[in-house]
Amino acid sequence: MRKKTYLKLVEYQTEQSEKHLSEVRSIHKEMRGYKHDFHHHLQALKGQLEAGETERALAYIEQLDDQLVNMDTLLKTGNVSLDAILSAKIAQAKTENIAVTVKANVPDKLTITDVELSIIVGNLLDNAIEACKAVETDRFIRLYIALKGKMLYFSMLNSAGEKQKKLGTLFATKKNGLHGFGLRRAESILEEHGGWVKYNSEDGAFTSEFLVPAVE
Repeated sequence: MRKKTYLKLVEYQTEQSEKHLSEVRSIHKEMRGYKHDFHHHLQALKGQLEAGETERALAYIEQLDDQLVNMDTLLKTGNVSLDAILSAKIAQAKTENIAVTVKANVPDKLTITDVELSIIVGNLLDNAIEACKAVETDRFIRLYIALKGKMLYFSMLNSAGEKQKKLGTLFATKKNGLHGFGLRRAESILEEHGGWVKYNSEDGAFTSEFLVPAVE
């Protein structure tokens, strides 16, 4: 890959990651505002019920419920940036009828940057979603993320089609150079921080795993 093309792709992924994180931080701000307003909502409901306006109070509750469903969609891992990327990818997976289970507990402050974390996890999840789309039924992603000492540990199992052929350090699941580039970017970032990533492909399943120093 020519240097110019490589730098262009790096710039594109970085811009996309920064844009996504900015959007999610905005959602967090809205959620904090909703919490702040909760007391006022209770007072309004109390007044309506005391006045005997039951139907009006029920309509008010319905409006609040709709707002809460739309706003409280973020996964809460303890790390705002990880919440961002996981929430976005889980929403994407659900549109493809992929069942996602997540167990994650991560500190908010890590030695890898928000953008790096977004690129690593985002690309691995993109890979899992693509693999799941090759399966007609029983599409799933099972994800576990936690600290092991000072290391951030990531383990993911997802449904897949037939066993994939290994190409270098990667498995090909999509004939798209940009997608393969994204996985290589994730590998490169992990290596820069002294970590590693490995994959395993079998008929019907695919696993991704990485370990990287993440706290001082």
